[in-house]
Amino acid sequence: MSVLHCGRFRLPLGRPLIMGIVNLTPDSFSGDGTGGDAARAIRHARHQLDAGADILDLGAESSRPGAIRTPEAEELRRLIPVLREVSAWGVPVSVDTYKPGVMRAALEAGATMINDISALTHPGAIDIVAASDCAVCLMHMAGEPATMQQAPSYDDVVGEVRAFLAAQVNSCRAAGIADDRIVLDPGLGFGKTLVHNLALFRALSATSVDELPVLIGASRKSMLGAITGRPVEGRMAASIAAAILAVQKGAKILRVHDVAETVDALAVLAAVEERGNLQ
Repeated sequence: MSVLHCGRFRLPLGRPLIMGIVNLTPDSFSGDGTGGDAARAIRHARHQLDAGADILDLGAESSRPGAIRTPEAEELRRLIPVLREVSAWGVPVSVDTYKPGVMRAALEAGATMINDISALTHPGAIDIVAASDCAVCLMHMAGEPATMQQAPSYDDVVGEVRAFLAAQVNSCRAAGIADDRIVLDPGLGFGKTLVHNLALFRALSATSVDELPVLIGASRKSMLGAITGRPVEGRMAASIAAAILAVQKGAKILRVHDVAETVDALAVLAAVEERGNLQ
């Protein structure tokens, strides 16, 4: 059984792990952002943990399509008070950021994982992660959030995403980041059309590099709206279906809004797959 080295935590990957989303932004696409209300954010983090999250993922800058960059000082203002409180609970805490300065401050404040939509491509980011013992999620994104959905194009989306992730894995290895600290995310919805997203989903295991664990974040995304015709608040069922399909395709970590419902769905999947063990 493989294990994810996540700071002071060792997380077995024998079952899918659930990463509970905690949005600290005022403009989250999913409508659950807490803005600058630290108390509300902490309550939501506790709710996600109590619902069964294995990792809490705090994000203080929106990366939805069309999002405008948040100044680093504002991102830190939203993030650090919540992070300090939540990390004191003794649970793995991921911080969703691409800014090296925010990474450094987050690790000092107790984060044990960095979830980077730009896969540590910003100058200095790899060095900051390498100097710590945190886990890191390397995600593929074409362009930047403000422009990424403006006519994305690939000749071979699966091959190109995998090649990018492989290059970043090699850069991490060269910097001294061990494989047991690395997670890969093909970046559904980040510079991809519905056709691209579905191609990546169908070939999920092919996006991995040397069998490194894959994280999938499909929860409430527009691709599910395009498939079902439902607005963001009506995408829970589709999100859970996507989570189960992702696990069946080999995903080891699910980044979700609806933790309790996903926990229940995974329990049913586990019971069915382990048929004969239940009386």
